[in-house]
Amino acid sequence: MITEHHIDIRGCQVFYQRGGKGEPLLLLHGMDGRASWESVLSRLTEHHDVILPDHPGFGSSGSGEWIDGMADLALFYLDVLDALGIESCHLAGHCLGGWLAVEIAVMQPQRFKSLSLCAAAGIRVDGCPMGDAFLWNPDDTIGQLIVDPQARETMRAKQSDESAIELMLKARQMSARLAWHPRFHNPHLRKWLHRLTMPTMIQWGESDRLFPVAYAHGYHAMIPHAQLHLYKDCGHFPMLDATDRYLEHLDAFTAKASA
Repeated sequence: MITEHHIDIRGCQVFYQRGGKGEPLLLLHGMDGRASWESVLSRLTEHHDVILPDHPGFGSSGSGEWIDGMADLALFYLDVLDALGIESCHLAGHCLGGWLAVEIAVMQPQRFKSLSLCAAAGIRVDGCPMGDAFLWNPDDTIGQLIVDPQARETMRAKQSDESAIELMLKARQMSARLAWHPRFHNPHLRKWLHRLTMPTMIQWGESDRLFPVAYAHGYHAMIPHAQLHLYKDCGHFPMLDATDRYLEHLDAFTAKASA
């Protein structure tokens, strides 16, 4: 059973969903918010105690006006884990949340049993420009980033009502605060990736137009012990375009890391 909660962290109300059995798994969403996880959340709870928050400035969480960048947000999440009494957990992030996961894990690597990065921002690959999601309208974004036609229609339906549009605009505004310049990366992050001593896995769609597959190889080169899984006919959302393969790899990876 997945339940909804609020917790106050330094004056910021954080909304999160939690449910399942097994070891804790902290899921960090991307610039689209929680929507991309909704279709797989129940399946993830079969093997994990899943915690899925709205980042400050996203969804039903408070604005967190004092959060000025990814370092602030990473430290904020360490406070969240402290407040929830979670001393050790698995950590998984997608897109902006993947970058955030790396920043958190670099700070306290001993705290995390595993790190899973899915189509993660955070680095820059020379000679391979990123897509610019800030220039795409909602329909363009879906067309650019999702390959499967049914998944496209599902996401369009979720974004069709007025409240969903308001949440999307809120998410874009906070994403800009965090990732406008330098665009979706931390130029200093690569200096600290050696601190990622936990088991690490990279999952990426070969047709990702936001962070092309060269970024998967870039992360893999910088984290040489990491597993790398690439998915054909898959865009920026492997949990939507390659659901079964994505979950199979994530479940097997976290189980092995827990053994």
